[in-house]
Amino acid sequence: MFSGLDFFVVGAYLTLIISVGLFLSKKRSNTTEYFLANRNVGWFVIGAALFASNIGSEHLVGLAGTGAHSGIAVAQFEILASLILLLLGWVFVPYFLASKVSTTPEFLERRYSSVARWYLSIISIFAYVVTKIAVTIAAGGIVFEGLMGINFWTGAFLIVLLTGLYTILGGLRAVVYTETIQTFVLLIGAIVTVIFGLNALGGWEVMTETAGPGFMSIWKPSNHPDFPWTGIVLGAPILGIWYWCTDQNIVQRVLSAKNISEARRGTIFAGFLKITPLFLFVIPGVIAYSLVANGKLVLASNDGALPTLVKTLLPVGLRGVVAAGLLAALMSSLASVFNSCSTLITLDIYKKLYPKTEEKKLVRIGQQSTLVLVVVGLVFIPLISRFGDTLFVSLQAIQAMIAPPIAAVFLFGIFLKRLNSQGAIASLGVGFVIGISRFILEIIEPSAGSILHSFVSINFLHFAFYLFIICSMVLIGVSYLYPKPSTEKILGLTYEKAPQMETEEPNFRQMMVKIQNVEDRFYSVLLILAVISVWIIFS
Repeated sequence: MFSGLDFFVVGAYLTLIISVGLFLSKKRSNTTEYFLANRNVGWFVIGAALFASNIGSEHLVGLAGTGAHSGIAVAQFEILASLILLLLGWVFVPYFLASKVSTTPEFLERRYSSVARWYLSIISIFAYVVTKIAVTIAAGGIVFEGLMGINFWTGAFLIVLLTGLYTILGGLRAVVYTETIQTFVLLIGAIVTVIFGLNALGGWEVMTETAGPGFMSIWKPSNHPDFPWTGIVLGAPILGIWYWCTDQNIVQRVLSAKNISEARRGTIFAGFLKITPLFLFVIPGVIAYSLVANGKLVLASNDGALPTLVKTLLPVGLRGVVAAGLLAALMSSLASVFNSCSTLITLDIYKKLYPKTEEKKLVRIGQQSTLVLVVVGLVFIPLISRFGDTLFVSLQAIQAMIAPPIAAVFLFGIFLKRLNSQGAIASLGVGFVIGISRFILEIIEPSAGSILHSFVSINFLHFAFYLFIICSMVLIGVSYLYPKPSTEKILGLTYEKAPQMETEEPNFRQMMVKIQNVEDRFYSVLLILAVISVWIIFS
């Protein structure tokens, strides 16, 4: 059971994080300071913030739960993220920073039209509420109830209250620097859990023997219900492009960078960190499964695998440290989505409607919008279980309905200058109708054997790929039915006209940039080799 010492350790950690957040929460009078940390953040903080804002409930609770349910194949999403982060750093970052945008919907408006910006803003806010805020709050309740014995809803409200305190006051600067601290607390807590779990089981060999080759293979057959290799190769990258390269929650971290080089290095650093969830979050789930199989552990549910391991195996005091790590991830994820979502509401909706609003009032609007998001997120919690057997699968299934049209208009929008606003609007519209239809049908649960049931029974990764192909065809086809955009419209926003940000710098600066690019290429290749090695070892 959770002891007084454990509660003391958790309380000390929460006090530290809130104190740091409040210390960085000096009064911010303009939106650049509040939402983008004055665009002055270095690569280390960016990389840690990318990792910490991503490592939320779906990892702490969902990855371990899915690992206990079906093995390590779920780690494919984490491994692929390392490669998609390279795409963010090398392909998207130069255009995001050159355009000086504050949000990804703003970039979409410059490339296409204001309608595209409105669509992405509204869909992103919806996605944050359903796939991030509600899921993270729910996971907070699971951790508090499963680990500390605190009522689910009490724990959920505590997570919201504690995180919202410094997020509302401090803006992005408070978020990214507390995320840096939380990254290391989280990693330490996860490593401790793995060590004690393997020790209780009898070692890595006992785990692999008990779990069997099916659990320990990262590649699954094409008919696997959740993670078919065809879906991993074709569908998962689409979800990755949407999340890592177009989602405001992630991109906002690189928008706060000092320059392109710092932003790119941050993405490479985050790419290396994204390999660790296989070992730190998925493997504990496999350990829990093996302990249950050997009669050494009892699980009430798969999603309770990690909290149960911590509560059962760790000694007094150390449980508090690991619990602090779990809460670190939940709080960092929730803080980042609060800040990013309030950025969209303030800059992409409120400011568009009231363009003459003073900067100080815009900051207040951003703070107030967070409170509304919390309430809506709480309402969505009961619906989460309808989309999958575990928290992580539920999250990915919902994202598969949202990601394809957005990934298509961003990816092809950068590479093909012939695309226009008519094609983008048509693609987003078709994607929305098909995606929302599946979302509603998932909730309604059509009867077995019907056409509608067959539609919602398509594996979510295969569905994402099919929808991406449809949206891409509509995007390109409709664009060619209308005149191409003017050169001035797409200047600096496509690869046919790459942005030049360093040409006016002194020769010494140009030389340093070239050296940095060589180093970045080296570490990028190293990251690719690391990913390939993992694929081979766990094939």
